[in-house]
Amino acid sequence: MNVFKLLSRSSKAAQTTPAQKLPSSGAVANPQLFGHDEPTATSPETKKSNKRKRGKNIEDTSVPLPADLDFFGSSKKDDMEPTAQAAEKKRKRASQTQTDAEVTGAHEEQETEPYNADESKRILRLHKLKVTVLEDFAPQEDEAQSEKSKKKRKKEKKVVEKKKDSKKQLFPQPLTSFAQLRSRYGISRRLAENLNEQAYTLPTEVQLGALPLLLRSRKAGEDQQNGDSIASGAEYRGDIDLLSVAPTGSGKTIAFLIPIIDALLSEKAAEGEGEDGPRAIVIAPTRELASQIVNEARKLSKGTGLKATLMKKGMEVVERPEVEDVIDEVEVPDHSEQEEESASDSGDEGKAVQQKKRKRRRADKSKAAILVTTPAALLNALKQDDGAVAELPSVRHVVLDEADVLLDPLFREQTLSVWNACVNPLLRVGLWSATMGSNIEALAISTLNARWTTLSTSKTPLPSRRPLVRLVIGLKDTAIPNIAHQLTYAATEQGKLLGLRQLLHPTALPTNSSGPPLRPPFLVFTQTIPRAIALHSELLYDIPPEAGGSSRIAVLHADLSGTARESIMTKFRRGDIWVLITTDLLARGVDFRGLNGVVNYDVPNSAAAYVHRVGRTGRAGRAGGVAVTLYTQDDIPYVKLIANVIRAAEKLRGVPEEEQSVKQWLLDALPTPTKREKQELKKKGVEARRNVKTEDGKNTARISTKSGYERRVDNRKRGAVKGSKQRAGQEPRKVEDASESEFEGFE
Repeated sequence: MNVFKLLSRSSKAAQTTPAQKLPSSGAVANPQLFGHDEPTATSPETKKSNKRKRGKNIEDTSVPLPADLDFFGSSKKDDMEPTAQAAEKKRKRASQTQTDAEVTGAHEEQETEPYNADESKRILRLHKLKVTVLEDFAPQEDEAQSEKSKKKRKKEKKVVEKKKDSKKQLFPQPLTSFAQLRSRYGISRRLAENLNEQAYTLPTEVQLGALPLLLRSRKAGEDQQNGDSIASGAEYRGDIDLLSVAPTGSGKTIAFLIPIIDALLSEKAAEGEGEDGPRAIVIAPTRELASQIVNEARKLSKGTGLKATLMKKGMEVVERPEVEDVIDEVEVPDHSEQEEESASDSGDEGKAVQQKKRKRRRADKSKAAILVTTPAALLNALKQDDGAVAELPSVRHVVLDEADVLLDPLFREQTLSVWNACVNPLLRVGLWSATMGSNIEALAISTLNARWTTLSTSKTPLPSRRPLVRLVIGLKDTAIPNIAHQLTYAATEQGKLLGLRQLLHPTALPTNSSGPPLRPPFLVFTQTIPRAIALHSELLYDIPPEAGGSSRIAVLHADLSGTARESIMTKFRRGDIWVLITTDLLARGVDFRGLNGVVNYDVPNSAAAYVHRVGRTGRAGRAGGVAVTLYTQDDIPYVKLIANVIRAAEKLRGVPEEEQSVKQWLLDALPTPTKREKQELKKKGVEARRNVKTEDGKNTARISTKSGYERRVDNRKRGAVKGSKQRAGQEPRKVEDASESEFEGFE
């Protein structure tokens, strides 16, 4: 089936165009974003010594066959042994061979030549990785500072201002293959098998830099044996709080799940079952992203005995015996007043009601080791009747996925309440996102300091504080470099709708259009939920019936039920839906590997929102994605935010200046928004699209190709028809304009 012929209404034959590599064409051999042009240094696996190793060709050995099926075995009767004894010997040999293989695999890394400091620096810089220590929380010498004079303090302040950005930089040993996780860091064998089943072979940039920082070496002192010096950050390995800024679709979920699962397995082996309650919490801003993380955690923890679950309504995380007793004593709410009166009249019936009260119990406490949740769902489960938040002493790992939005004023209070409820002094924190402002870094440091101050008041001995390390891949707050950006001026709202219809029918595009064409499946982002619903109604019958008709387009927003949202997501991933209209609900973290493009029907509220929206395509190194942004006269004061991001992304990709989609003259002509305008845009969006009132006084967002003058003429006609019906004594009936209802959607 040719999708583009079906979508096109043109009777002309489609012109032959050069083959375009699309993200939906399949998996890529190299999921990395940088370092493709320049060859990397020889990996440690290829730099082995000539020393012979036991079990080197173990994979070539065949499985032993029973004696009656070994047709090519020795035919001499003297050499034959009883079948049972032969099978026992073969089993012993196989077990010994497997043991030798494990020993060889475990010690293979010691016999290889690791990267030296210069090679590590070169590889990290080639993949555009930068690892710095934000705060090492070293104890300050107050007495020495008090003895310094004011002049020396002024001099020191000047030196600090000059060297403010020159923080300690680390150069850890890069991870060049997932096979090194088993040999170098000694992760669980079952976890390594699960990674192999999921076809994880070559790590991405964030995995290349984060996993060596979060995983401990297999033996004490092995870092020095492998050539890691103090300057490369060996003293920070495996015992840090990490703040990671990596592009969208670069594998951040796998990067923080592997260390968590490995640590939980090692804790389970050392302490047995351990404490009762969740031991790791992953917080995500939306339910769709949380569901996606749970699926990945279940794949990696298969067969390990660890359970990963999604926080749902009614699920209990902490024990509440007092609350259960109160519930037993409180009257059960009745369905009608008659039942309440009849129960109060007779004592026997009152006893029956009391028995019903006692049978009512809270849900069982969740026994999952890894709990993935949204901040509001977990906070509701932790709140007591008196308003206090219950503590979670069993949690040792907390991950904030999309940390910048979780620590934004919208979610900040809920997220910090959950963070502070984790009172374990051994708590490890991870903050992950594609965009991270300096205010988020300062908030993270202040929260860590406040939490440590609270813990220090207790009488229990505290361990040494973990440093906060920052990992940055590429440029901060920049879109991924492997997609094409198009910034299109549509003048009016009607122009934007016409432009979107042209994208739905590629053969109708002019031949001189710049950039690759947009092909389904793709996402369409709007500013508000009413605008998403209105746009879906307008385009509902824009796809011809022979291509699937209205079933190929859908709308997804937060007002839908959880079941409806899951159904739409499943159909979109399966390919039944080609065009999905949504809000910023799907702008963060959700992985659509086969998504060919993104359309910003409404301008994003910030540069970070643009980075996350367009990051739904071109994931895991897939090239060919297209990001189209339509803007009108009302959007001009805010377009420069997006133009700067596009310019930086194309510069990072190495596009020549004459071929860039955003020219320098456009940047010079666009106005620079003020700080107040940025804040207003982030909170409320473009003012012209916030509230549009209809005739009934309802707030909606009108999307139509008709101008205001045409709407007024139609309204006058409707009023005249209603007036004539009333004068004739007939009941007024609703009259719909055929041209208006053609794209209005029909409730």
